[in-house]
Amino acid sequence: MAFYYVNKNAQANGDHEVHTGSCSYLPAAENRIYLGSFTNCAEAVKAAKSYYSQVNGCYYCSRPCHTG
Repeated sequence: MAFYYVNKNAQANGDHEVHTGSCSYLPAAENRIYLGSFTNCAEAVKAAKSYYSQVNGCYYCSRPCHTG
């Protein structure tokens, strides 16, 4: 299980990226929302969609959920 967060700030394309707590690209504490502890990024992305409609997994820490 890993701790997951969603970035409050959207990327240029409008995506709010989901990151693990150990990601090198994890946003600063004031720029992220804690989603919870999940066994995979798909569960975390689903949880993030309760905050934002446009969500994507981080290329570096949640690659299976990164759609490009």
